[in-house]
Amino acid sequence: MSCSPGEEGGPSKAASNVNTQELLDTPSGTAAAGTTPENPVLPVVDEASPCSTSSFEMLDMESVPAPYREVQPHWFYCRRAEESTSWLPFSREDSEKLENAWTTVNEKKEEVVIAVEGERYDVHVKGRKRYAVYWEQAPTEVRRCTWFYKGDKDTRFLPYPEDFSQRLEEAYMIAVTLDEWKTKLEFPTGETVILHNPKLIMQYQPIGLQDEWVSSPSEQTRPQTVKRAVENISVEIPDGEPDKVDHLVFMVHGIGPACDLRFRSIIQCVNDFRSASLSLLASHYKRAQQDGGIGRVEFLPVNWHSALHGDATGVDEDIQRITLPSISRLRHFTNDTLLDLFFYNSPTYCQTIVDTVASEINKLHTLFKQRHPEFNGAISVVGHSLGSLILFDLLTNQRNGSDGVPSDEPFRLNSATLEQILTRLGLQQYLDTLQAENLDLESLALCQDSDLKDLGIPLGPRKKILNYVKRKWLPEDCRTVRLAPGLQVPPPETSDPDGNQPSGLTMQQSQFHRAQSITSAVDYEYFDMGIGQTNGGIAKGQVSIDYPQLAFHPQTFFAFGSPIGMFLTVRGLKHIDPNYTFPTCKSFYNIYHPYDPVAYRIEPMIVTETDLEPMLIPHHKGRKRMHLELKDSLTRMSMDLKNNVLGSLRTAWQSLARLPVAALPPVEEGENTTQRDLQETHVAAVCEEAESSSSTEQTEQPEIKVGMLNGGRRIDFVLQEKPIESFNEYLFAIQSHLCYWESEDTALLLLKEIYDKQGVAFEQPQQ
Repeated sequence: MSCSPGEEGGPSKAASNVNTQELLDTPSGTAAAGTTPENPVLPVVDEASPCSTSSFEMLDMESVPAPYREVQPHWFYCRRAEESTSWLPFSREDSEKLENAWTTVNEKKEEVVIAVEGERYDVHVKGRKRYAVYWEQAPTEVRRCTWFYKGDKDTRFLPYPEDFSQRLEEAYMIAVTLDEWKTKLEFPTGETVILHNPKLIMQYQPIGLQDEWVSSPSEQTRPQTVKRAVENISVEIPDGEPDKVDHLVFMVHGIGPACDLRFRSIIQCVNDFRSASLSLLASHYKRAQQDGGIGRVEFLPVNWHSALHGDATGVDEDIQRITLPSISRLRHFTNDTLLDLFFYNSPTYCQTIVDTVASEINKLHTLFKQRHPEFNGAISVVGHSLGSLILFDLLTNQRNGSDGVPSDEPFRLNSATLEQILTRLGLQQYLDTLQAENLDLESLALCQDSDLKDLGIPLGPRKKILNYVKRKWLPEDCRTVRLAPGLQVPPPETSDPDGNQPSGLTMQQSQFHRAQSITSAVDYEYFDMGIGQTNGGIAKGQVSIDYPQLAFHPQTFFAFGSPIGMFLTVRGLKHIDPNYTFPTCKSFYNIYHPYDPVAYRIEPMIVTETDLEPMLIPHHKGRKRMHLELKDSLTRMSMDLKNNVLGSLRTAWQSLARLPVAALPPVEEGENTTQRDLQETHVAAVCEEAESSSSTEQTEQPEIKVGMLNGGRRIDFVLQEKPIESFNEYLFAIQSHLCYWESEDTALLLLKEIYDKQGVAFEQPQQ
């Protein structure tokens, strides 16, 4: 599939020269009488024989023609994949905004930029391009579409180029006005379009453009169906998103560039998660949405993998030089994906990962506030797999109160001007280059290496500018030495092998040295974070790096398929103090699939004396899955059967005990009364135990406190496996680790947590 209809066998962008005489010519043949637009043979248009025009002429119209009405356009954008290209429609609201802007462009001949799709994209109407706002993505083509075509091998209708659609519309208008059909339009490239009647318009490819492997002339002349207006094609136009944003969520990915089994990027997976949340809002918060009480939740992806494996670190080239040539695909997968775990435990590249995640979140937060100045909602963070561990370490090392970063002032720039900074760095020759792009200090802080490279600034000056921004433009209290993940090692020696005191750098100089280069060596140190434990804290066994501060205080931290519990245990932490909380985040949810091989629990590290089952996440349709209900029913039946048998035994024994003494059997020889008393006591004890266990099961268990990491509420939440997954848990293990992006149950749990704190009522739709 291609964006160019010429590549699909459709007409090229070269416009045809259609004269009036051609428009009035009629192909040979006689139309069948009595056919109307309501003729029931219309649904078999695609099955008509391409070799015979008589089948087309049977659909001719002899009734009074309807007056010509101008076609209503709809705007589409092109989405390119690795092996295919598709055209997708904008929502009706966005299409109307683009159409109004198109009118302005034609009048003023100036470029107009329209924000679409929740203001995550900008469309340059005059240039017909769509640009992503929050992430790096190649611009895509945009079209104002009125006419569409579909071949035999196409699954959906494709839009014609705008100039060709205009020619078709002119020919259609003449045919309707004069009531003259069977009009043939020929194009310089050989394509032919025949307007048989308003309901039947076909396009034919020239023989030269046909597939060389076709076997018969009938296949060579197979036509393509042509439709006018978006209302006449089968396409699902998406619903528009509410303008109001109630909550902002940043989502951090795990290892590797792909986030699911379809090898999609974090951007595509977050798009799916956002779409699922919008559908759930419409179904589970319908009344609140209709009353205007809520808007939507915005989800933004945070990508750190490209920065780690980019040209700045050069780690991919270093790894490639030592990689064996055998089993190349498997080794490439290992280098690009699994090695991220080792990079995060490296004191060298851990700094790169942490800096990238924090700076990307802060940059996205600033951009979002600029595009949504009215936003006053809370912000949450989501981490999947290794991304959850990165966020856990970041949140552990945040500072609250007066020492933290004010949420309304993420970047406090100093009073130096851009010219003074470039002069100080010896790069004043690039002042005109930056000023030509209207870059000031604040916008320069949002630039990345690729942005400065596009301006023609060499690598050396780029690194100087970006390093200065990192070191100097954040306030001192945002550059505090904290602990990074690593292997537990003993404290460093305080003297050299000769017994002399080391003459190394001072602490301040060491911090400055670490800030100079994110890939410089970092010494291992052992620290006690002081979270209420005598043998170390959450950060026990970590390496010393510079942890940046977030520009806001997150409301909730959601971990998907998280190995946090395992990493804490490997670092030497056996118990989390029940009173410990994140300094700036008061809620934490550990969400996992029961078959996820990477996920670990958190609650057993807090409550060690009780074996707690995880909280079962409800199905988004308001019930348990059928196989789980059946399993519970069988469990209850077995317990009831056991209780009934023991209850019958107890009743029989009580009735036996009430018999008169004379009716009791005589004592056998060699058996004394003491042995009989022991037997009676044993049976009574068994009965009483069964009764007590039955009553205990019926008694409601009191609420269990699991520490303050989630404000005293439960932390571990488990999804319900699908019926097919229960047959072989090993077969679906990898898929279970990647299922969260498309899980409606997970999305609904996030929405309930977000809107419960806003006091918005949840409503379960009727099935």
